[in-house]
Amino acid sequence: MEGEANGTLHPESCGSGQPPYSRELLQSLDLPGRFLFAVLTLMTLIANLVFIEEAVYIYRRIPSFKRSVIIWINAAAPVIATTSCIGMWIPRSTMFTDFTAAVFFAIVIHKFLMMMIKECGGQKLLLKRFENGHFKISTGPCCCCCLCLPRVRITRRTLFWLKLGTFQFAFLRPVLMFLSIVLWTNGNYTLYNLSPKGAAIWISCFVGVLTIIALWPVGIMFQQVRTLLNCKKIIPKFALYQFILILNHLQAAIINILAMQRIIPCAPPLSSSARGAYMTQQLLIMEMFLITLISRVVYRRRYRELEPPEHTAEESEANKQTPKIILNGAVNEDGLPRF
Repeated sequence: MEGEANGTLHPESCGSGQPPYSRELLQSLDLPGRFLFAVLTLMTLIANLVFIEEAVYIYRRIPSFKRSVIIWINAAAPVIATTSCIGMWIPRSTMFTDFTAAVFFAIVIHKFLMMMIKECGGQKLLLKRFENGHFKISTGPCCCCCLCLPRVRITRRTLFWLKLGTFQFAFLRPVLMFLSIVLWTNGNYTLYNLSPKGAAIWISCFVGVLTIIALWPVGIMFQQVRTLLNCKKIIPKFALYQFILILNHLQAAIINILAMQRIIPCAPPLSSSARGAYMTQQLLIMEMFLITLISRVVYRRRYRELEPPEHTAEESEANKQTPKIILNGAVNEDGLPRF
């Protein structure tokens, strides 16, 4: 009792380590805390409204072959803001909201690679533009220090391996999320338990390796096309993608480590781990709100399409001059009927 009178916090006062129920959290908030909740919720709502308006614009103005990938990429920040807002209001849902945001961004990584290919005119035009070119594979995050690595010729096979590198993460991340939930129901998975005996540390390490493998093809492709796509502002788009990656993964990992080491103190009814997640969610809402607004400016501009390669333009001109005869629905480029 004497310790409580002096304002000293006992370990019991921080709870059992489990996040509180939303009712307990809301009852513990003072007036500034409730005002912050309202502002962050409003920012999430505005971010979603901005995205919906942007999606309508993209659907109406952007060519259909690259419409879906741009909508997916623009949805990354609002989705992360929404999952963070849900986790802020319902602290016990943090594991599921984090998993949802991670799975969605794993798909966005693959979509960003596909966007760079589509902005070059698609795979066929990309191969024609760089038919004698080579990929520089000594790039981050895998091999940025391995300058001795040879350059790889740009072929259909190398493009397949690049797409497979990002697709594996988009496919395996939901599988690992499902496995984590199954282990959590059996008591074998605890989000903040990183002891070697727990499953969380091993799944996290495997996810880290898959993430690095997925980011490598995006870096390789960006190094190849950044000069060509400079007119389409690919550098600001890549910077926004990198900011989301760093804030959603690296920032959250640093705060979680500080919370597990008790450097971030508990604040009843929040334990240290729950308070770390609570801080991460509030930061992400503000950061994703700003990124949503910047993305609207970057992606809403009308950029001119790239000029076709020289030999492609010559082929199309020749096709225009070649007489065509239509006979019973068959068309031959040499003017002869097809039998």
